[in-house]
Amino acid sequence: MELSEQKQKTDILRDFQASFFAMSRLVSFPWTFLEKDLESNKSSELISDILKQTCLHSLSQKFPPSVRYRKLFLSELIKRQEAAGCEPLDELYDALAEVVGAEDTTECYKSYLLPCGDAVSLQESVALISEGTTGLVTWEAALYLAEWALDHRHTFTGRTVLELGSGVGLSGITICRSCSPDRYVFSDCHPRVLQTLRDNVRLNGLTEDTSPMVSVQEMDWTSTTEEQIRRIGVDTVIAADVVYDPDVVESLVELLSLILSCSSPDVFICSTVRNPETYGGFKQQLESAGISHDVMTAAVSHVFPYNRVSTIEMIKLYR
Repeated sequence: MELSEQKQKTDILRDFQASFFAMSRLVSFPWTFLEKDLESNKSSELISDILKQTCLHSLSQKFPPSVRYRKLFLSELIKRQEAAGCEPLDELYDALAEVVGAEDTTECYKSYLLPCGDAVSLQESVALISEGTTGLVTWEAALYLAEWALDHRHTFTGRTVLELGSGVGLSGITICRSCSPDRYVFSDCHPRVLQTLRDNVRLNGLTEDTSPMVSVQEMDWTSTTEEQIRRIGVDTVIAADVVYDPDVVESLVELLSLILSCSSPDVFICSTVRNPETYGGFKQQLESAGISHDVMTAAVSHVFPYNRVSTIEMIKLYR
């Protein structure tokens, strides 16, 4: 195999692996390359390699995607193999038989592969909304913010970082693993989200005794005090996908105003603009509170697989 073909195959295997562990929609996988390979070689070698990098990988044994997802993925591989008339691959059918017999649960693991080769593995809800909250899954803005952080590591290196509305922890854990902050404070207010967040922080080897020093705090935006903010001693504040409900925007803006009055941290808010009216209202309230903002327009490196069709905007706040 020529060097360029080998690199292409390596890239394809990486794409399959990253998409599988992040439980991306099956339609987003690079099936065309697989189909062409099956047609030209009439061999199941590439499928065998894909299997080793996904369902049979040690990461899948430790932090498996949902049973339903693995079943759909394996069924899709079998369909492509059979359509090409290749010789059946025993381990493919064995893997499907194993997952067919497994019991599905309301929670699963998603793993997001970092450029260094490590993975951030998170326990997430299978449903987008569960237990009255959307905070038990990773949303696009958190992935975008994590990618931005990987491109701007100096913003976090050696600093104390406060994250508002941390959810299941993707952005923060990525920053802790890759950007060398001195201290990182995750925060949220929903009891179930906080428990999952604590579990995920521990799952990824982060504690009060590690470097960076990490803590998970309950933070109700309506009752956070100046003393709390000063005690944290924050240098950088971040938040992802916190501007989605008009009912919480007012308390968010009041908290941001309090933070900016206590000190002069760098404050970054990343939002998926689902409702332009809600997002516009947020910006108007910022302006009324005397808070200006700049839109961060530079493109980010594509690290994680997710739907990039949605409008995602990152802004930096200042007085």
